[in-house]
Amino acid sequence: MPEHPDPDAALMLRVKRGDRAAFTELVGKWQQPTLNFIFGTLRDETEAEDVAQNTFVQVWKSRDRYERTAKFSTWLFTIARNLCLNEIRRRSRHPAESLEESHSEHDDQPVRQYEDKKIVLPVEDVLHGELAKKIEEALAELPENQRTAILLCRQDEVSYEEIADILGCSLSATKSIIHRGRETLKEKLKPYLQTGEWK
Repeated sequence: MPEHPDPDAALMLRVKRGDRAAFTELVGKWQQPTLNFIFGTLRDETEAEDVAQNTFVQVWKSRDRYERTAKFSTWLFTIARNLCLNEIRRRSRHPAESLEESHSEHDDQPVRQYEDKKIVLPVEDVLHGELAKKIEEALAELPENQRTAILLCRQDEVSYEEIADILGCSLSATKSIIHRGRETLKEKLKPYLQTGEWK
């Protein structure tokens, strides 16, 4: 049991009793952090949206089994991570099928168009956007546990202890995983930051 009461766990206990308003409240609060985490893992917007939706479907379906032994966010991100791992395994088993599905789904649909507003961005914004893209690319190349740990570190409300629970390893091992991930990111980004060129 956490030292400080977790309001989300209290909401989840209401969900466990079938309270749909409490469920809606949890989804409203955690939908974007969950989507950010899943997108950081899968790097595909459509799949991330599907897996995020499936995460909350699982939360609802598993409500009877919920126990207030950890923060709600730990339980939620554990479900999200497991679904991401399932998706990664599915991709590795059927890479060609995934590609065919993505083509056939969009063949007869018009390509999504965005309004061209002719906005000229300041140089700093362009450079910041490019750096963010390079960070995401470097993050995608990390081993799964390092990437997961660093993505969870970005969530303000997730502690190292919770990350350890989600990864299923000790706190010291988790800190080591995060440290190694950050060092690898620094090494990958150093040439880009020094020269502006991506190796």
